[in-house]
Amino acid sequence: MINGKRVTVVMPAYNAEKTLEKTYNEIPRDIVDDIILTDDASQDHTAEIARKLNIKTFIHIKNKGYGGNQKTCYQEPLRLKSDIIIMLHPDYQYTPKLITAMASMIAYGVFDAIIASRILGNKAVDGGMPLYKYISNRFLTAVENFIIQQKLSEYHTGYRAFSAEVLRKIPLLENSNDFVFDNEMLLQTMYFGFNVGEVSCPAKYFDDASSISFRRSVTYGIGVIHTSIKYFMSKRGSKLYQIFNPDGKKLPRHQIP
Repeated sequence: MINGKRVTVVMPAYNAEKTLEKTYNEIPRDIVDDIILTDDASQDHTAEIARKLNIKTFIHIKNKGYGGNQKTCYQEPLRLKSDIIIMLHPDYQYTPKLITAMASMIAYGVFDAIIASRILGNKAVDGGMPLYKYISNRFLTAVENFIIQQKLSEYHTGYRAFSAEVLRKIPLLENSNDFVFDNEMLLQTMYFGFNVGEVSCPAKYFDDASSISFRRSVTYGIGVIHTSIKYFMSKRGSKLYQIFNPDGKKLPRHQIP
């Protein structure tokens, strides 16, 4: 706990057997109350390792996709009555050592959500981010900031923290099951009036770190721009898209599928 707030770390996993334990060992247990892993039908021993580490583990029999996996892993913290939920990839690309800083900013009421930006601090390329990914990240971020009139340094990090109130309010189940889920969730958070902050996060790129193909990256980029346009049109009142509908499908509070 921190400032009386229960903190839960959720890890959406797929084939993370080589990096899971290293990631787990750096999670600050002095403030983290619960650690949850959802295994999206991995083809390796991710779930076995998680259970040996006494991580609360949920397994999908069939792969639900990156976004579908997160829809599962965000449900259990609400059942546990967690106050702060931090999503951390178990591929060791992002350092768990930022968890305390991220949780503190929510626990003390500074922000409702925090993203760990690889762009702040100019360390992304030094950390091994491929140049084409860096350029596309900066381009998509500039376009997205222009369309939705925000000023984030990036929208595409997979390391973020949310208050439980954010998870209860946004229509998360309306989102894609693919990689654009992250972007949709972040824009929903801002659309419904929550304050989003950023911390600088060094990221590592290596063979065992998860990554998506160039083709999937292009599909993601198109989805990001499409989501931004949906945000803009919904804000203007031109058309209310379901992902921004206050009556859209939200997470159940007391059970996990």
